[in-house]
Amino acid sequence: MTVMTAVAEGREGDQALAAGIAEARLLGTDLVVVNLRLSALDHSGLPEDVTITLVERSGPGDRDPVDAVLDEIEARPGIDRLVIGIRRRSPVGKAFLGSVSQRLLLQSPVPVLAVKPPADRSP
Repeated sequence: MTVMTAVAEGREGDQALAAGIAEARLLGTDLVVVNLRLSALDHSGLPEDVTITLVERSGPGDRDPVDAVLDEIEARPGIDRLVIGIRRRSPVGKAFLGSVSQRLLLQSPVPVLAVKPPADRSP
């Protein structure tokens, strides 16, 4: 059993990474992190108590982010769960199809844990 996390830009990606680490700890398994960000993921913040395999892409021109994640799931038959971050969207925003998270929810061959960052409650 292995957990995979797709780490996108912004707070959603940070939340997905934190949730993926927590899920791997909870299940006592390894974590595969697919970096969908434009820059390399900072290794210094990754914990040492979880075995993490980091998959870097060449950038957004490499290939579609959804295809990158699905290809990694297919290439690694031990993946049992995918953790993704989702963005809070308005009802109008939800009407638009094609977001990476929505496509992963619909196309993933493994169960998906979708996490949202905490709401910004700044005054």
